[in-house]
Amino acid sequence: MPLLVWTLVAQLVLFRSGVLAEENTKRCKLLSESTNERNVLRLLEPLTNRNFTVEQKKDKESYSYVFQVCGDAGSDKGAGLIQVDSKTKAPSKIGMYTSTQAIGGSDWVMLIYRDGDPYDTHCSKEKRKSIIMISCNRKVDAGQLEVVLEDREREQDCFYLFELDSSAVCPALPSQLSAGSILLIVGFCLLAVYLIGGFLYQRLVVGAKGMEQFPNYAFWVEVGNLTADGCDFVCRSRGAREQPPTYSVSTEPLGEAPEERDDHLLPM
Repeated sequence: MPLLVWTLVAQLVLFRSGVLAEENTKRCKLLSESTNERNVLRLLEPLTNRNFTVEQKKDKESYSYVFQVCGDAGSDKGAGLIQVDSKTKAPSKIGMYTSTQAIGGSDWVMLIYRDGDPYDTHCSKEKRKSIIMISCNRKVDAGQLEVVLEDREREQDCFYLFELDSSAVCPALPSQLSAGSILLIVGFCLLAVYLIGGFLYQRLVVGAKGMEQFPNYAFWVEVGNLTADGCDFVCRSRGAREQPPTYSVSTEPLGEAPEERDDHLLPM
């Protein structure tokens, strides 16, 4: 009984973990809710609940960036990506996961966070926007976050661009096994279960010894004999075998041969 209880508890914990994992990307609020974008976000479930960091030094400026998929980057509420000045340690929100767009391709996902803190002097003081390009790389679960550029030398629509490699966005590989191969594998597995299970049953339950341990031994012997007979019948190169000649020996007593007289041959 205790074993059953612990089994049920473990199943409930695993079920709850699975449900919670599926809800992580739901924290992202799409600008325009759509099934397509929501499905794209679901691809990023393996990347949730972790911070990706990178440092950038440019001229006299030095910044560090913290990114999280549909979560609080650096524990900053609502911020999906923040920029931290290495000198002042002051964080700036450069993208909010509460204002998200998700665009998916064959082997990539473009995640866009909008409505960050406004620029101080650049880009007409508009709110900052970050674009994270997540590309397929089957060799890594989650690669290193990289800064590509900050395009702020324009009046409007400025943005930060980042790159990240991950196997999470890779398309599923087509199966390399044909239907015939799958059937063969299933057949061999069933045969192995039959042989091993039958052997153990015959030995441990029935108490058989020697060749009798083989499951259904009498049946397979008979099948082997019938197969041999059938092969002999089908593959025989001549017709029915000729019966070897037989010779009978007479049992009647032989009569006495008539006595030949040769007296007439003697000289007179």
